[in-house]
Amino acid sequence: MARSNVNSQARVLFLVVLTVALCFGLSCEKAPEAPPAPANPTTTETSQTPDTPQAVEPTQEMAQPAEPTTPTTEAVPGPEMAPIDIELPNPMFVGTPTNINVPNLKKPLGRKRPPFLAPVGTKQLALNKPVSSSDEAPIIGEVSYVTDGDKEAADGSYVELGPMKQHVTIDLEQQAEIYAIVLWHYHKQPRVYSDVIVQISDDPDFVEGVTTVFNNDIDNSYGLGIGDDMHYVETSEGELIDCFSQGSPKGRYVRSYSNGNNSNDLNHYIEVDVYGKPVE
Repeated sequence: MARSNVNSQARVLFLVVLTVALCFGLSCEKAPEAPPAPANPTTTETSQTPDTPQAVEPTQEMAQPAEPTTPTTEAVPGPEMAPIDIELPNPMFVGTPTNINVPNLKKPLGRKRPPFLAPVGTKQLALNKPVSSSDEAPIIGEVSYVTDGDKEAADGSYVELGPMKQHVTIDLEQQAEIYAIVLWHYHKQPRVYSDVIVQISDDPDFVEGVTTVFNNDIDNSYGLGIGDDMHYVETSEGELIDCFSQGSPKGRYVRSYSNGNNSNDLNHYIEVDVYGKPVE
């Protein structure tokens, strides 16, 4: 009986040892190796589908935009210029006039006027051309004096028109491109003529196609618009009107208005020069 118990205990102990040995053997089996880690852990491959375009690494040509091409324009040469030859009369007074109370009065230059440049080939177009006047019966002289070439201030060299608003019109007898106009009203004394307006047109009545190149009518007395030009003192050099800088207007007729002067209400003209080229 005792031997039987011993055998039973031995069998139990054997089973326990065997069970422990089996569990230890199973835990000691080699674990499967993990797959190797990628060389760059921050870089992952992305699957590409046909619908997703592949990114293209920009080249140097693609990275820099093409410079815009600027069209080259050649400068258009202007006309060859030369001083115009203006024949001047003898001066009748010397020095700067005083006590002339006229608004918007230009200060005298105090020296000889610089030469005026115009395209080569410019001519004096008004010499001996027909002239008409708003005063059909001048008080003194003839209206033809305006273009006879005599620019002196002596008696017999000027025409005297009636008082207040008057004008003279020169017919150049053909259309011309006009670069300059020079006016001599009366330079025997230092006078200032009012509402001086000079216009160019192909219309002898000056209704259509009129270009105003000078206007010192500061209060619109003539109804032709308020002018921006200044009053000036008459001298032997005359008043030069720069038409070239105003686009060299074209026309056959040149008209000059006036409205008396600071001494009296009469209007005087000695000469009007028109410089330009006939339109071929």
